Amino acid sequence: MSARIYITILLSIMTCAVLFGIGAVTVLSVPALSEQAKFLLPAVIAASFVLGPIIAWFMAPRLRARYWKARDGAVDAKP
Repeated sequence: MSARIYITILLSIMTCAVLFGIGAVTVLSVPALSEQAKFLLPAVIAASFVLGPIIAWFMAPRLRARYWKARDGAVDAKP
């Protein structure tokens, strides 16, 4: 497996947690949505499990040090 897959797996756990937190706070803080929390919270959980790895897949290459050096074109020059 490539490094991108390993980074994606680790990052998707955190991404799922953040997406679930945002969705849960939204559902529980809006009174109109709070009445339907019994149905919306499982939907938020499912959505975070689906969207988390997708978002992590696009974020993974940016967490590699080689990407940033190649992108910036900068070379570390020591005086």
